[in-house]
Amino acid sequence: MRPGSLRQAQWHAHVNAINAPTALRHWLTGGGSLTAKLQAHSGAFRVQCLHQETARCLSDEAASIGLHRAGRVWEREVLLRCDNKPAVFGHTVVPMQATATDWPLFSALGERSLGTTLFGDRMVRRGTLEFARLRAGHPLVQRAQAALAREGQRVDEQALFFARRCLYQRHQGLLLVTEVFLPAVLELISLTRTVATDTLINKA
Repeated sequence: MRPGSLRQAQWHAHVNAINAPTALRHWLTGGGSLTAKLQAHSGAFRVQCLHQETARCLSDEAASIGLHRAGRVWEREVLLRCDNKPAVFGHTVVPMQATATDWPLFSALGERSLGTTLFGDRMVRRGTLEFARLRAGHPLVQRAQAALAREGQRVDEQALFFARRCLYQRHQGLLLVTEVFLPAVLELISLTRTVATDTLINKA
């Protein structure tokens, strides 16, 4: 594979195309809000905003947001933390031509969950999920690894990461959310399942 191609991902309409580990598939394919699912798998959930500013979009996402080539966008990157461990690296881009009417709360999100906002707004139309296996040279892998390194976590520079993305539309505005799943997500256990199991044990 040519070095330059490592910076672009091949996005697929079906999760089978990326050969993801079985334990990760329900995270990749699950419908509904990822925020709600993470909350159901942790005692304490929070959003850590890494930055929200203008930036140049990635070459493999320009077409999805209606740009002929990579250009300036509003970019937001976060860590979704479960019991203080980074479980998901989130990356969102919004074309500069989007207005406050299109996305009225985006500029003031801070450390609130974007997912909660999107799924709580009936005017938002959700596209279909796409899936990718991201190699070490991809910018989102590099950013996710940098975030983990700042946490003091050991980083495997050759590790593959699995991601999904989805396009949202509100009025004429487009918004693309990419979620990169970090190793800690595989350690999460459903609190609902745990409570049910404890109940059965206590009744036995």
